Formats: sequence, C-alpha cells, structure tokens
Amino acid sequence: MLDRAAALQLVRKHVTNKNLIKHMIAVEGVMRRLAKHFGEDEDIWGLTGLLHDLDYAETVEDFDRHGFRTVEILSEYDILPEALHAIKAHPGHVERETRMDKALYAVDPLTGLIVAAVLMHPDKKLAAINADFVLRRFKEKRFAAGADRDQIQACSELELSLEEFTQFGIDGMRDFSNELGF
Repeated sequence: MLDRAAALQLVRKHVTNKNLIKHMIAVEGVMRRLAKHFGEDEDIWGLTGLLHDLDYAETVEDFDRHGFRTVEILSEYDILPEALHAIKAHPGHVERETRMDKALYAVDPLTGLIVAAVLMHPDKKLAAINADFVLRRFKEKRFAAGADRDQIQACSELELSLEEFTQFGIDGMRDFSNELGF
C-alpha cells in the first residue's frame, strides 16, 4: 500500500489545480475521521479519499470515465480492491456496497459545502464554524450549489444524522487545516 507521502506525490504528479488538491486532502481528512469513528483502517480510508479524484483533470469532459481512469492509474501500485471499488463508486458508476463506498460518496460534496461555509465566515477558519453554521447554509439551495445535497444526505446509509456527519466532516478537515490553508 502506498504511504501518504507517496500518494501525495502521485496526486501532485496528476493534479495541477491547487484547489482540487486541497479538495482531495479535505476528503482524506474526513475519511480518516470517519474511519476512526467506525473502527476502520484510517490509513486505507484516508488514502482512498486522497486519491479519489486523481483522474479529474483527465476526465472532466468525460464523466463516464471518472474513477475508472484513477483505478487504471493506480493499477501499478499496491492498492486494496475495496479502495479501488470506493473510488469507482464515488461518482455513482458502480453500486455502493461497503461502508467505505458509502462514506466516500457522501463525503465528496460535503467538503465543498464546508469550504464554502468557511469562506463566508468572517474569520475564514475551520476553527470558527460548527455543524449548525454549515447546516444553516445547507438549506440555502443557491449556496455552494455544486454540493449535491442528496449525495450529502446519503450519510444516512452510514446511520449518521446529517448533523453528526457534518461535524465529523469539520473535525476531519480541521486535522488538515494547515495543508488546507484555513
């Protein structure tokens, strides 16, 4: 299995957009936090989150290949099949079967909602927000419109309330606040 340093190097090789790299790190943080909550392997879940959009620049105009191309890129590395399945499941191309599949699917848009909430807060810091603050924005359909609310609400597949899930998201991203820049 890749270690985090090697995975981050791979991300920087394939992804040039700094905001996308931050998104991938944010997803990593939330996935690690959820893994801890569920008693799962934090490194595997974290690396799955970090690598999930590895192909985005290549597949942005060909969404049907998104996730599948990442799996192709990762084929030369020692990546667990369940991580590869979650990467294919996060854009909805294959059925969500495992807890990790379901988590990555719901976490992906949650990070965008949290980032948008941070940026609108006067302090512009993760430390300044909580789930209630983010969820007030959640109800505003035009706020962070790209953050698919139905996909975020799929956290119910993890038997987590929207409030719990959102707080896990904030907490997981806080663990990487230095890398995220807020």
